[in-house]
Amino acid sequence: MSSSLDQLKATGTTVVCDSGDFATIAKYNPQDATTNPSLILAAAKKPEYQKLIDDAIAYGKKEGGDIDSQVDHSLDALLVQFGKEILKLIPGKVSTEVDARFSFDTKASVNKALRIIDLYKEQGIEKDRVLIKIASTWEGIKAAEILQSEHGINTNLTLMFSLVQAIAAAEAGAFLISPFVGRIMDWFKAANKKEYPKEEDPGVKSVQSIFNYYKKHGYKTIVMGASFRSIGEITELAGCDYLTIAPNLLEQLYNSKDDVPQKLISEDAVNLDIEKKSYIKDEAAFRFYFNEDQMAVEKLREGISKFAADAVTLKDILRKKVEA
Repeated sequence: MSSSLDQLKATGTTVVCDSGDFATIAKYNPQDATTNPSLILAAAKKPEYQKLIDDAIAYGKKEGGDIDSQVDHSLDALLVQFGKEILKLIPGKVSTEVDARFSFDTKASVNKALRIIDLYKEQGIEKDRVLIKIASTWEGIKAAEILQSEHGINTNLTLMFSLVQAIAAAEAGAFLISPFVGRIMDWFKAANKKEYPKEEDPGVKSVQSIFNYYKKHGYKTIVMGASFRSIGEITELAGCDYLTIAPNLLEQLYNSKDDVPQKLISEDAVNLDIEKKSYIKDEAAFRFYFNEDQMAVEKLREGISKFAADAVTLKDILRKKVEA
């Protein structure tokens, strides 16, 4: 019998590797790969990636300006250096994240995205192989709308915890969204002091509802479940468009022979009775209904803060090298 990983792929799910480690990505043969500041930070501490850091520092110094400017240029270059190397290992796209500190600034997010795409072009990589990853705030969703409609740049709206965010993202024309399964589960376990079987996992339920809404109403935006805590969460979403999976869970699926039946089916969703809603032209409605979801509000804030903090730590590493 084939592995659970191969069975998952056979359900129509595109498997994406959630890692910045090149050896891991090469092993599991994913279609795409996603990165974020936390993953790049972890990889950057390993000796085998020092040349990429040195190249990024050299680029930052060449761009000039004060120390802060050189560090910013170096960070952008480092993200693109990682993306470039990852793209040598996969046939599809790599997600590169805009600095989380811009999560509430549409213009800054757009400008940083354009900068990242320009850096990829300098490396000979076209924009159709890159997804610009932006937090699913109102400002981030509007930035994605501008990038998609005005610049033809594909976006990955991340840190997604609610159907409200997902609806606005689809209306904005985002190429892909990343609802965070495990972080939703974390919140409910802590809030309700209980464990959930995989069939009742609140994070799984959230992705199921988004998937069904998109398929019912004909949205083309790809649903990519992310942030998994167990292979049970993954297999409950077999049939989802994409799933981005961390190396330890990819290894478990790779070594397992357990059956992985398809759970999400587009054709079934079309027949469901799901009311269509709209938020993209009504900021007040978006903010109100998002605010009604305590879990989503808390997890979005926490996620932005964590990514921003890791980006600062990464910049501190680069700063020491720029100043040396």
